[in-house]
Amino acid sequence: MILFTTTGLLILLALSIPVGIVLFLLAFGIDIFFSPFPLMRGLGQVVWSSSNSATLIAIPFFVLLGEILVRSGVAQRTYKALEAWVSWLPGGLIHANIATATLFSATSGSSVATAATVASVAMPQAEKLGYDPKLFSGAIAAGGTLGIMIPPSINLIVYGFLTETSIPQLFVAGLIPGLCLALMFMIVTAILCTVKPSLGGPGIKSDWGRRFAGLIDLVPLLALFGTIVGSIYAGWATPTEAAAIGVAMAFVIAAMQKAITRDMLTESLKGTVRTTAMIMLVVIGAYVLNFVLTAAGVSRALQEFLQNLGMGALATLMIIVLMYIVLGFFIETLSLMVATIPIVVPIIAELGYDKIWFGILMIILVEMALITPPVGLNLYVVQGARKSGRFSDVMIGVIPYAIAMLVMVGLLIAYPSIALFLPSIL
Repeated sequence: MILFTTTGLLILLALSIPVGIVLFLLAFGIDIFFSPFPLMRGLGQVVWSSSNSATLIAIPFFVLLGEILVRSGVAQRTYKALEAWVSWLPGGLIHANIATATLFSATSGSSVATAATVASVAMPQAEKLGYDPKLFSGAIAAGGTLGIMIPPSINLIVYGFLTETSIPQLFVAGLIPGLCLALMFMIVTAILCTVKPSLGGPGIKSDWGRRFAGLIDLVPLLALFGTIVGSIYAGWATPTEAAAIGVAMAFVIAAMQKAITRDMLTESLKGTVRTTAMIMLVVIGAYVLNFVLTAAGVSRALQEFLQNLGMGALATLMIIVLMYIVLGFFIETLSLMVATIPIVVPIIAELGYDKIWFGILMIILVEMALITPPVGLNLYVVQGARKSGRFSDVMIGVIPYAIAMLVMVGLLIAYPSIALFLPSIL
C-alpha cells in the first residue's frame, strides 16, 4: 500500500497531471484496491467539511492583498527607499533585492509574487550598472522564497489547516527563522562580494537626507504588517479577519498612490480567482487523500515500517529532510506540501517532535524547491524578468543561497527554540 501510494504519486506527477487531480486519483486508487469498505461514499461529506472553513477564507484575502500591492507601485518605492540604506554594503544593490523581498514578504504571502515584484523593479538596475547577472538574479530568486516564511504566509495557512495546528502560532514561529534567513542571505552576499568585488558592481553611496526622506515610503508596508500581525496577537482579529482588514488597507494605500484604475482592479481580481481556485483544489484533494490514508491504515503502516527499521527519532527526521530535498527537484512547493503532509506529519508527531516547529522546518525545505531546477518556479520568474541571458545563470546564482538554507535547516534541528521561542512567550 505504501509502495502503491508513493509510486502512484510520482508517476502521476511525472505525467504533468495537475496535482489537485493527482490527489483525488490516489485517494480513489487506495479506496478501490486497499480499503475493506467503500470510503468514497463519504466523499461529499469530506469535501464539504474541508472547504466549509472560515480559516480558508483568509487565502483569497491574502492573495488579493498581494495582487493589489504588486499593481499599485508600492514595491518600486520600497526598493528605492531600502536601496539608500543597504547599498553601501559589499554587494550594493543585491542587498536591496533581499531587503525588499523581506519587507514585501511581510504582506504578500506568496514567494512567486515576491520574486516577480522584486525582479521587475531590480533587473533594469542590474543591467544598467553592470552587476554580475548570476549572483544578482540568484539573490532575487532566493529572496523571493521568504514570501512563504515571513507571516502572513499562504503555505503556513494550508499547513495549519491540514494539520489542525494554530495558524497564529505558525505565523509568529516563522518570523525569527525568516529574518535569520534574510540576514544569512545578506551575509553570504557580503562575503562573496568582498572576496570578489566584481560580483557586486559599483558601490552606491547615499546621504542621510535621502535615507531619512525615503523612510516615508516604507510606512505603508510596515503599517500593513503591523496591523495584520498585531491584530492577530492582540486577540482583536482572527487570521481571516486580519486578512480582510489588510485588503481594506491595501485599497487605501493604492488610492493614496492614485493607482486604482479599472484595469488594475480587473487584473487583481482575475489573479486572485486563478490562484485561489488552484490552491483550493489542491487543499481539498489533500484533505480527501488524508481521510483515505488514515482510514485505510497507510499512515500507521508507514509508522510501523519505520519503527521496525530500528532507527532513532533523529535518524528518521534526517531521512524525511533528505526526502524533501530530493522531491523538491521535481515537485512544486504547494504540491510537495499537501502531497506529503498526510503521510509525514503523523510520523513526526509519533516521534515526539513539535508540529509547529516541523511546519517551519518544512517551509524552509519547500522553499528550496522554489529555487532548484527543473521545476523551481522562482528561477523561471526571475529569468522571465531578465528577458535575456541564459537560464543556467540563475541556477548557478542561487547555489550559495541554497547552501544558506541548508545551514538554516541544520540550525533549526539543533536549536528548535529558534522557531519555538516566540510562540512560547505569546
